[in-house]
Amino acid sequence: WATSDNMHHQWLLLAACFWVIFMFMVASKFITLTFKDPDGYGAKQEPLIPTAVTKVEEVHVPEEKHWPEEFQPTGKAFSGNLIHQPLVHMERLELLRNVCRDAALKDLSHTAVSKFVLDRIFVCDKHKILFCQTPKVGNTQWKKVLMVLNGAFSSIEEIPENIVHDHEKNGLPRLSSFSDSEIKKRLNLYFKFFIVRDPFERLISAFKDKFVHNPRFEPWYRHEIAPGIIRKYRRNRTETKGLQFEDFVRYLGDPNHRWLDVQFGDHIIHWVTYVELCAPCEITYSVIGHHETLEDDAPYILKAAGIDHLVSYPTIPPGITVYNRTKVERYFSGISKRDIRRLYARFEGDFKLFGYPEPDFLLN
Repeated sequence: WATSDNMHHQWLLLAACFWVIFMFMVASKFITLTFKDPDGYGAKQEPLIPTAVTKVEEVHVPEEKHWPEEFQPTGKAFSGNLIHQPLVHMERLELLRNVCRDAALKDLSHTAVSKFVLDRIFVCDKHKILFCQTPKVGNTQWKKVLMVLNGAFSSIEEIPENIVHDHEKNGLPRLSSFSDSEIKKRLNLYFKFFIVRDPFERLISAFKDKFVHNPRFEPWYRHEIAPGIIRKYRRNRTETKGLQFEDFVRYLGDPNHRWLDVQFGDHIIHWVTYVELCAPCEITYSVIGHHETLEDDAPYILKAAGIDHLVSYPTIPPGITVYNRTKVERYFSGISKRDIRRLYARFEGDFKLFGYPEPDFLLN
């Protein structure tokens, strides 16, 4: 009887083990299908033909092993298993996919992959990286990282500040400088990332930097752009001060702002939406960093791209990345709810795509 009882327990244990293994296989298959959703926006990238550049034959992407060596992707993010990414980055990409599918937000979340977008994306062929520039979120430091990776300088400390944004000298090619077929190969295979921050705080930073603190080095903001905004959007014509934040908000919230943007040219990139800059619903980005968590996101991006052993992100001064709610509320305190709502309507896609809540002062 004892022998029979032991055999009975062994059979039960063996059956239980097979059941656990079976359930694990089912769960793994479910997770794999979930994170490789063929109906997601990324799956529609294949037939992408950038607008504003010459149309070419459709490129059918074969298995990666058939690509020449120079186009083989690198970096841990290409392991094919998103489960190993920290949860926060998985959630950001999943939110992005869901908002991109929302038909009600299509006009605010989708844009053509035009030359304007391709001009914003910098290329590091040596390490198979694409970086989309979103001004006013610490992009100067990321450019320095790429300059070192591209071999223009041996260390970040050696890079002169006046070289970083000089695109004739910084050794950072733009994606728009390549042929259509080369553009598509890089968009399909390279590690791609960009950084965002609270949209309203970014606008405040742009206003302060371009119209208050730094007009001496970029005089066109004070002498050309500011007068154009004042002429069109200042309500009190007797006011003689320079551009006020209220004027800036009224300009940005005007549905017909584009006619003035054309006159300002590429200088408007400092307040253009993330959607218009980087086409996040058309291009499948590997990682989206947040300025508010850059202390954690920067090392993660370097590791995911497989370059953390080659370069480090420059030290971030304490408090620089923290969202300053008091500052935002102070800047918007004297502005009418109508003007703020029109501004939010323009940037709603950025708020929704990247998980930023609607400002409290709009809900009161």
